[in-house]
Amino acid sequence: MEYEFINDPTTRYAKAKFSFEHEVFGPWLEVEVGNDPQKLTALLNVIDNAEHSSAQEHEIVGSEYTVRIIEKDVSIAANASLNGVEALPEALSADDIDFDDQESASCGLEDFRELLLSWARFTTH
Repeated sequence: MEYEFINDPTTRYAKAKFSFEHEVFGPWLEVEVGNDPQKLTALLNVIDNAEHSSAQEHEIVGSEYTVRIIEKDVSIAANASLNGVEALPEALSADDIDFDDQESASCGLEDFRELLLSWARFTTH
């Protein structure tokens, strides 16, 4: 997973830019996590619980995105795509671009943990 963090000089908020296949991770970090250390701590605790519990699935529903941890895999999806909401007009869906890839992405649990720790270091500098 390739990403970079930048400080937006206009808004003074941290921004996250990801490669195309993991693009949804950027707005998820910005909207659902932001620079709130309590949210980061809660997410890291969920990861620890997922690694050490017998529960098969952990789900965190946010205002715009949902995170699912199933065993060693993490997926993030826009809530609209989970609810079956048509995100694009029919005319656009006929193009060869698969917009659904931009509404969800997944990675391994360790990569997710490293992403969160990197984001925490960047936003608390």
